Amino acid sequence: MEVKLDKRYPLDVDPERAWTILSDLEAVARCMPGAELTERVSDTAYKGAVRVKVGPAVAQFGGTVDVMEKDTARRTMVLRGKGADKGGSSASMDLAAAIEADPANPAHAVLHGDSTVIVNGKFAQFGGRMMVSVSEMLLAQFVDNFRQAALALPAPPGAATPADAAQPPAAAPKVAREINGLAIVWMLLRNWWLGLFGKHT
Repeated sequence: MEVKLDKRYPLDVDPERAWTILSDLEAVARCMPGAELTERVSDTAYKGAVRVKVGPAVAQFGGTVDVMEKDTARRTMVLRGKGADKGGSSASMDLAAAIEADPANPAHAVLHGDSTVIVNGKFAQFGGRMMVSVSEMLLAQFVDNFRQAALALPAPPGAATPADAAQPPAAAPKVAREINGLAIVWMLLRNWWLGLFGKHT
């Protein structure tokens, strides 16, 4: 089953700090709930894992992430990830990510991600709509952690305003060690229930 996502997220932080996080794959992994890089194979390839928790059970997916392209001048990256669990389920993802200037405020950045995810095995049984809902929820958590990580970096010269300077430095984000499957299921049930009565989340 294939799922496509094309999203833009305002970050409320300058493009320089946003790109510092995006250009560092280890920093990106620290922002994703349940994800970690376990081994650096080369300058552009890593081995990693994602943990998913449903009640007392914890499943772990192992795989690889490769940096296919990186353009510092344009602040763009292309990543390819793939992995599998012991039960035979597998997933792959091609992601083109970019840091863009916010049209409403060029001093702030927008994180743009265009991805294609292919899943096989038991996860494909959830269907495209459910997979999109789960992906959007996880992306929202990731972007919030990404924003906090960028704000925790020192501001580049000239980027801070008096209002920014009055604020204490942002704390590093605390990221869950595994994805909470029950929270995902609850979110999906809630959306289904509200949709049944013609409401939207």
